[in-house]
Amino acid sequence: MTKVYPNARFTGSDAISQRPPKLLVAADTREVILTVWKKSLLFNCNGFTVFDAKGDLVFRVDNYMEANKGEILLMDASGWPLLTIRRKKMSLGDSWLVYEGETLMNPTLSVRKSVNILNKCLAYVIPGNTNNRNNIIYEIEGSYSQRCCAVYDDKRRLVAEIKRKEAVGGVAIGTDVFSLIIQPDTIRADFAMALVILLDQMFGSSRRTST
Repeated sequence: MTKVYPNARFTGSDAISQRPPKLLVAADTREVILTVWKKSLLFNCNGFTVFDAKGDLVFRVDNYMEANKGEILLMDASGWPLLTIRRKKMSLGDSWLVYEGETLMNPTLSVRKSVNILNKCLAYVIPGNTNNRNNIIYEIEGSYSQRCCAVYDDKRRLVAEIKRKEAVGGVAIGTDVFSLIIQPDTIRADFAMALVILLDQMFGSSRRTST
């Protein structure tokens, strides 16, 4: 059986760091490849656990059961809050706001599910809290249910991909474990992971329909 979490080490109450984490960003010359596991190590239930190429824990989501209340917290390995993802209230369609840390003022990103069935776009990202589609900075295309998605910037450059992960020997692991590949000098890795979380909210197995 493939070992999903080779170097995972943390303890619940002891894991909270007293200083902000160093943000993981794509290197200038090489892509960042993360392994995403749709499982919380802490509660052994729904959540996300993310490892880098060395097998070290880099991101976690332990409060995924709170998603039905409209709020998800993305943390680093030690439990420090990186981003708060909150469903936008009083909004037509499926729309979410992304905030830095645990603050709920001045959102950094707005992510909205595309409702145009003739468009291959699954969702689009706009800076701040706005509905202006003329200011789109990222578009997500593909099929989340098949774990095959691409994120493009406003110049149609590939910035990140979601891909099925294969075990040694080419055997597919399944959709609960997949790769998040981030291109160099393009998008913050925690932002890319936030997009994965939101795709799961919009198109995951908890939905009646998926894409």
